[in-house]
Amino acid sequence: MKNFSAIVLLFIANSISGIAQGISMIAIPWYFTAEGALEQYGVIYVITSLISLIWVPYSGTFVDRFNRKKIYMVVTLVCGSLLLLIALMGYYWGALPWYMVALVFMITFFNYNIHYPNLYAFIQEITEKEYYGKVTSYIEIQGQLSSVFAGACAAMLLVGSETGALNLFGWNIYLGIKIMPWSIHEIFLLDAGTYFVGFAIILLLKYQPIALRTIETGNLVAQLKIGFNYLQKNKEILLFGIASYSIFVAVLVTTFFLAAPYVKNHLLATGDVFAASEMYFALGAVFAGVTIRWIFKNLTTPMAVIIMTLATFALFLVLGLSQNMWLFYAMMLVLGIANAGTRILRVTYLFSHIPNQVYGRAGSIFFLSHLILRVFFLSLFSLSFFHQGSNIVYAFGIMSLFLLLTAFVLIYYYRSFVSKT
Repeated sequence: MKNFSAIVLLFIANSISGIAQGISMIAIPWYFTAEGALEQYGVIYVITSLISLIWVPYSGTFVDRFNRKKIYMVVTLVCGSLLLLIALMGYYWGALPWYMVALVFMITFFNYNIHYPNLYAFIQEITEKEYYGKVTSYIEIQGQLSSVFAGACAAMLLVGSETGALNLFGWNIYLGIKIMPWSIHEIFLLDAGTYFVGFAIILLLKYQPIALRTIETGNLVAQLKIGFNYLQKNKEILLFGIASYSIFVAVLVTTFFLAAPYVKNHLLATGDVFAASEMYFALGAVFAGVTIRWIFKNLTTPMAVIIMTLATFALFLVLGLSQNMWLFYAMMLVLGIANAGTRILRVTYLFSHIPNQVYGRAGSIFFLSHLILRVFFLSLFSLSFFHQGSNIVYAFGIMSLFLLLTAFVLIYYYRSFVSKT
């Protein structure tokens, strides 16, 4: 592998910032749940998603037009500076008002919108084609190991440990260290610091492009049209790219919006249970990263995606019908396997079929489709009905129906997807 050291540095930088981002994105929904402000949080999430409908297509164009290392550096520097400023305001005021917490959510969310398309396009650019499967698996393992650490740290920082015990994977582990809960601005300060560490690591990165690109000189709208035109000519890739995103839509709506009220209002549990569930989710994703290509080695990628979509439909149905904490952990483990497994196979499929020249724009169009779906579900689940008593379970029932419908679409067009390979 020609750019092995560059890929390792990229993974290290992504891991360090990913841990702190993970802590923040666990802490924020629990903050709004604990404050009884889920409807406000839902509105913020919808507004953020609507803004992303404009931002995402252009972010994909930036990824294809500019140097991807420089994009990574600029984004980490800007986000780190903004979070540092907000954290310092929290220290100055003694606490952060809810709208500043919402602003951090928006900053991190917009960062995700360009960070991941840029990361995948960058990886594709510096990796030989024969290593695509391995590298996409390694990305997933690295990202989810970061999430395991993030979940462990969040469990510790959200509720503290005056008895010296820490909730790890649902078990109280005695560490003998008393830890006081951290305030939200202290968590944001940690997050800001890791952005700067990531910037310093990427600064050291040197690589030789494998997939050569030509610089396109047209305006952003003209360049964006190239991505649309490519997918119009390759409708099988367009349809697979959109339909295979359904598990990711369900996961984002669940982890960022549904899981916290499910734990608090339905399971009647505390923040450490919510954080532990994120650890199980990440553990399942790590398992998928190690084994998923072996498990489905005798099946086509579209068939593997269909199987995992149906499995996700079943687990959402179980979550809606159950009130058992350990079953919740088990379902989050399975959800982690299905989400990560689908993403690994999906990205490998798209790497093999979409030229690097237009990958960022094509990816942004897929991302745009799931944003529209997410806005719909978030608008629906922000209604006060879903936050009364255990009514959150109806949201899980609706998500299960969505996944079942998507599985039918994938089955119906299966032959078209396979013929493309």
